[in-house]
Amino acid sequence: MKIRYRKKGLIKRNLNNSHLFFIFFIAISILQNSCKEESSKQISEMETEVVSTLNRQELYDIYTDLTENFKHLSTKVIQPAEGYLEYPYLIPAGFYKQMWDWDGFFMGNYFVSKGKPEYLKYWALNLIKGIDEEGYVSGCATINGPRPIFGKFAMKPFLSQGVYLASEKLNDFEWVKPHYNQIKKVLEYREKTQRDSITGLFFWDIAMQSGADNNPALNYFIEDKRSFLAPDASTWQYKEYIAQSALAKKMGNEVDALLYERKAKELKTAINKILWSEEDSIFYTVDRETGDFYKRVTFSSFLPLAAHIVPKPNAKKMIETYLLSDEHMKAKYGFRTLSAQDPDYNNKNIIVPFSNWQGPVWPIANYIYSIGLKNYGYDQEVAWLGQTVGNLLLDDIAKYKTTHENYHADTGQPLAPSDDHVDEDGNIVGFISWNLCMENVLDGVVNDNWMLLEIK
Repeated sequence: MKIRYRKKGLIKRNLNNSHLFFIFFIAISILQNSCKEESSKQISEMETEVVSTLNRQELYDIYTDLTENFKHLSTKVIQPAEGYLEYPYLIPAGFYKQMWDWDGFFMGNYFVSKGKPEYLKYWALNLIKGIDEEGYVSGCATINGPRPIFGKFAMKPFLSQGVYLASEKLNDFEWVKPHYNQIKKVLEYREKTQRDSITGLFFWDIAMQSGADNNPALNYFIEDKRSFLAPDASTWQYKEYIAQSALAKKMGNEVDALLYERKAKELKTAINKILWSEEDSIFYTVDRETGDFYKRVTFSSFLPLAAHIVPKPNAKKMIETYLLSDEHMKAKYGFRTLSAQDPDYNNKNIIVPFSNWQGPVWPIANYIYSIGLKNYGYDQEVAWLGQTVGNLLLDDIAKYKTTHENYHADTGQPLAPSDDHVDEDGNIVGFISWNLCMENVLDGVVNDNWMLLEIK
């Protein structure tokens, strides 16, 4: 008997005795079972593909519904030039009537994605007008002028990024030239007032300045005089350096381009060296006086992911240990703003004297999380986020014809502003602002058209 093997199977040449026939029979049976298993595998893959297709259809439906609703709601955040504000300006709408720094940045980028980058440019020009001789500029402005809040703390680190991203989409950097030195002055002022001289990291005056008003990883009462090196302050400033370097190149200023590139690299190194806890696999704030980690897992812990500055092994540990964990950040209705294990975790409906970042799902926080997840290859998790928070907003719009700034993480109940904040017609005033960016998350998932706020 001769038996010859080929890549595609076993060929029988001759069978002259029973024990060889028995072996051959067993071999055939194994092949048949293998074919059945392969067939079952193919069926399973087909079923998975069907489920995936259905999920894509649902995501597409959420995306188109949200896009259609935002066509109307987005008009409410645009205000015509008036008084001190010489250019059309963006407001969160509903409860808030002022122009704010990071609200305007994110809304402006939403309009960039809709082919209307002029609104981000107007946001920048209205802020640039308020820069004083020291480089200070308030993070809030009204038609009556800049509005200093809780003392003289400066706007958050977004101006250089906004100027660059608007100019890039406009394909016009000429308008920046007369303002370039003023924009530099803002960076220099922040370095003088919020940069730690020992570590090179950045801190907030108080939590209110960060925008995450009552972030328990920071001091959020004026009488609390502690100060913390912060992952969010340092990350946003890192992105400002990257943007300023890119602007300098466009201005033909190679000296500044290299200077800010070097500052960005040094800050990136400090963030990963000083704020990263190897023991706990997370970024913490650090008490400037004691040098100790302030061990609170909050929204701000995850900001370095959005800047793509975390080494991949650390990012994986951090995301899978905390962000994707039901015990920490992942809730039924989106990602929380504070770990459920934190003693201060709550879902209280608060908007005065500050908004609540101690647990509720904020659409803007989820948008920022989505950038970090996308940066590190967690596409399915981004799809879940888009589907979950997208549905949350659509349910809110269906009931109230608006959205809210945050939601109960475990029940999905809309929180602030509460139902007693109504307009002259008795309608809930709501909140729109950066919730618009959830459309961008879904646009990325459905159409692979991402808004990652990258400076190229």
